[in-house]
Amino acid sequence: MRSLFRTLDRGLLRDIALVCLADAIVGLSYGAIAVGEGFDLWLPMLMSVLVFGGASQFIFIGIVGSGGNPIAGVVAGLLVNARHLPFGFAVAELLGSGLRRLVGTHLMIDEAVAFALAQKDFPRRRAAYWATGIGLFVCWNAGVLAGGLAGSAISDTDLLGLDAAFPAVLLALLLPSLRDAGARRAAVAGVAVALATTPFLPAGLPVLLALAGVLVSLGSTAPGTGETAGDPAVSGRHTEGDPR
Repeated sequence: MRSLFRTLDRGLLRDIALVCLADAIVGLSYGAIAVGEGFDLWLPMLMSVLVFGGASQFIFIGIVGSGGNPIAGVVAGLLVNARHLPFGFAVAELLGSGLRRLVGTHLMIDEAVAFALAQKDFPRRRAAYWATGIGLFVCWNAGVLAGGLAGSAISDTDLLGLDAAFPAVLLALLLPSLRDAGARRAAVAGVAVALATTPFLPAGLPVLLALAGVLVSLGSTAPGTGETAGDPAVSGRHTEGDPR
């Protein structure tokens, strides 16, 4: 396993570490909220180890903590985690076989899949998947434990802004890509769609609709080149007799 991580460069390891840090802070928030809702610490810890799915864990705690049926909380969590079905097809070759495959399946979360699929070759994809999955598993559970132990002191996480930590780190990771004109157009279009639909749609849907901004970027890409139409490399290629 150690040889896998040697294929990752410092930049990628830094990005993975930042996401792990943000995830630990979100775990801190989850642990504090769970204990603040009256749950014993063992329950959020058990869920974090066995479920290892932040969204479904928050949903379960929210439903049961507000007086809802635990079965409804479990069903809601399963629906949220249904997105892992296509994830499994996308990263199946990275998981290995036997016990390693079982462990790899448990580590199959959004960030691990995203980092893996962003790599150019199989060794880097496999290394990125395992590095992200293991790192997040450790940091998430450490955060939940710390948050649960300090739950009585920071039960109102809104006052500390812990819920903003993860989006802030993701924004920091995305900023370098905005140097590309196509990425900037996609970002602006996505933000516009999200802001326009937020007052009228349930929470979460505006963010999904914001993905339509990607179409703007695709539409501005020169066919067969992978470069934007406004790029001098596309629209301003030297022609015979061109004085430039």
